Amino acid sequence: MYSRAITRAVAPAARRTFTTTRSQMASPFHYPEGPRSNLPFNTQTRFFAVRYWLFMATGFGVPIGMAVWQTYKN
Repeated sequence: MYSRAITRAVAPAARRTFTTTRSQMASPFHYPEGPRSNLPFNTQTRFFAVRYWLFMATGFGVPIGMAVWQTYKN
């Protein structure tokens, strides 16, 4: 009884065939793959680290500076 239930559960998966096809590079929706290809900026430029830290300092510094300014206001 149990063997028939197991056979029935496994049978559809055994008949299923998986095929692979070559990726179509001419597709307008195919993007390059690999490391750093999904980033919206280039990390290999000369002053990337300087621009990165300036961006982060501005992003975190402005809200903190505004909070400090509001605290010391009359």
